[in-house]
Amino acid sequence: MKKTEITKKAIIVGASSGIGKQLARIMANDGYEVGITARRLELLEQLKSELPTKTCIKQMDISETEKAMAGLDELIKEMGGVDVIIVSAGIGHINDDLEWQPEQDTIDTNVSGATAIINIAMNHFIEKKSGHLVGISSISALRGAGECPAYNASKAYLSNYLQGMRLKAKKLKYKIAVTDIKPGLVDTAMAQGDGLFWVMPVETASKQIYKAIKKKKKDVVVTKRWKIIAFIMKRLPK
Repeated sequence: MKKTEITKKAIIVGASSGIGKQLARIMANDGYEVGITARRLELLEQLKSELPTKTCIKQMDISETEKAMAGLDELIKEMGGVDVIIVSAGIGHINDDLEWQPEQDTIDTNVSGATAIINIAMNHFIEKKSGHLVGISSISALRGAGECPAYNASKAYLSNYLQGMRLKAKKLKYKIAVTDIKPGLVDTAMAQGDGLFWVMPVETASKQIYKAIKKKKKDVVVTKRWKIIAFIMKRLPK
């Protein structure tokens, strides 16, 4: 008797552009049924038309936490449960003048929004006693920054929160993996500022991210050369 192949299922939150979009492509090409979410519905529909496997879409803005939580819960049920949830949605602002609105927008999305999504994801995995949560934080989580203080702080929060989820899963003794991905500078809209260096193509970064996801790594800096920068950043004087 031929062995029935189990369909792998993943949700990428923040799939309309950048790393999230490329991961959706990579995972669909690797046989995953994917659920994709973002604020811009037209970009989701365009991406869906490009993917070779079954694709479900859900429009959401994670800064609207209650709506986003309900939307993710609905998407999980529509897909009949999922194996992997990737939190790739995020924003960042250069804010030298320390205006309040950019700081608040960053916190609403990168802190409140990400936490809300992770809450739904982890509760789903706890219910099924297995799963894989992936958060795209940033190498910026390693240090504060005067030009974008809320962004770096929000990524430090996300890394710390993911670590908390990993410890929770370990305490429960469930097969729930938690991966914290810390990209360096990647050629997306998030890469802002003058004099940027070692800006990696999104395709290169995404391939390395997917490789880390498949291996269920705990904490990963991408791309490989940015591991050198991470090593230095951790050891620089305050």
